[in-house]
Amino acid sequence: MGQLDGKVAIITGAAQGMGEAHVRRFVAEGARVVMADINEDEGRRIAKELGERVVFVKADVTSVEDWRTLVQTASSEFGNVTVLVNNAGILGPIAETVEISEEDFHTVCLVNQYSQFYGMKAVIPFMQKAGGGSIVNVSSVAGLVSIVGAPNLAYVGSKFASRGMTKHVAAQYGKDNIRANSVHPGYIKTPMMAAATDEEGGGIVSQIPLGRMADPDEVAQLVVWLASEASSYVSGTEQVIDAGLTAQ
Repeated sequence: MGQLDGKVAIITGAAQGMGEAHVRRFVAEGARVVMADINEDEGRRIAKELGERVVFVKADVTSVEDWRTLVQTASSEFGNVTVLVNNAGILGPIAETVEISEEDFHTVCLVNQYSQFYGMKAVIPFMQKAGGGSIVNVSSVAGLVSIVGAPNLAYVGSKFASRGMTKHVAAQYGKDNIRANSVHPGYIKTPMMAAATDEEGGGIVSQIPLGRMADPDEVAQLVVWLASEASSYVSGTEQVIDAGLTAQ
């Protein structure tokens, strides 16, 4: 038996990096998954590889209409959504506060913050019908501290917002057996991180107490735990997975 047998999940940003790792781990643990991404080619390739327990939907997470399509697809294909993993996110430009444009600030917040709001608003009614569920909002260590090296104010602000929205939803919907937790990864070996650094991590590794960046599957295992009944009394928390980075 898998840890997620019987679970129906929506996972965003699912065509690469941490999102892809979440999808693969969820399927391995018995969940049925609707994976969402704007990268249609990679999304469909992964869904085809993983088989009938996965459906890919090309979706822009900043579109309310696309969120309606996601929950309707999940409902028609698999049943009421019981797990939401709001994983989609962007870094935005490397810029100091006085340099970032209003347009870039807005775009980063749309993807990193507003999309999580849209997702929770769309999914919660289906979780209520199902008798409960688990929401996992992927934030960052930059949602805990204004970490040196964060790309811009919008990134930090949106990741703090993710953390706050998660707590509010956990407090508000606990009565419906809906749990919400935020995940705060440190430096993870993903395409997004590679684009922001170099193959050696741009000197980042020397800052990490455990001396290495994480594999995406290490984060996926934490997300699986939060989605599973093994964490049934865990809600409203920040789950930090950063190899001790923020402990310094």
